Amino acid sequence: MSKATTKIAIACAFKELLLEKSLNKITISDIAEKCDMNRQTFYYHFHDILELTEWICERDAERALKQNKTYDTWQDGFLAIFNMIKRDKAFIVNIYHNVPKDYLYRYLYRVTYQLLYDVLDEQAEGRNVKTEDKEFLANFYKYGFVGLVLEWIDGGMKEEPNQIIERLNSLMHGSFVHALNNAESNSKIVH
Repeated sequence: MSKATTKIAIACAFKELLLEKSLNKITISDIAEKCDMNRQTFYYHFHDILELTEWICERDAERALKQNKTYDTWQDGFLAIFNMIKRDKAFIVNIYHNVPKDYLYRYLYRVTYQLLYDVLDEQAEGRNVKTEDKEFLANFYKYGFVGLVLEWIDGGMKEEPNQIIERLNSLMHGSFVHALNNAESNSKIVH
């Protein structure tokens, strides 16, 4: 079995176990047994369950966002994330309740920041906008976006992802360009 295939098998076994019990009750032995492998094989690929969780989240987010990192497609990227979360509800809820909150927040902030920065960077093409201004804007927007996701998870994921994205899109329409225009104007005033 290839290294990638083994990692996927471990991740699938872990997700299956999360349907049966909470994350803090799952052991590496449980995962290894479910995969019909020894514990050492698990440790060859991951240091611990938190690293496995992070790898799953990174992989899922990468798949959800792979084609949706532009100004025209960022809404599709966020919709894909909401749909992924809803589809993997048992996994996400277990992470939400059993992984240290700062770990979860850092992960969500990192994924969201990169998507937003890519969109802002694309829209800033040909403009005199400093890198630190794009970073500031990406950081500003990420807190709102991640807050929406966390509130949605905390509320039981009742609202449909399409509705959230429609509302977000109508709220955000033109705001990236407007923010970049302001950043460009401010940099001209400072010089």
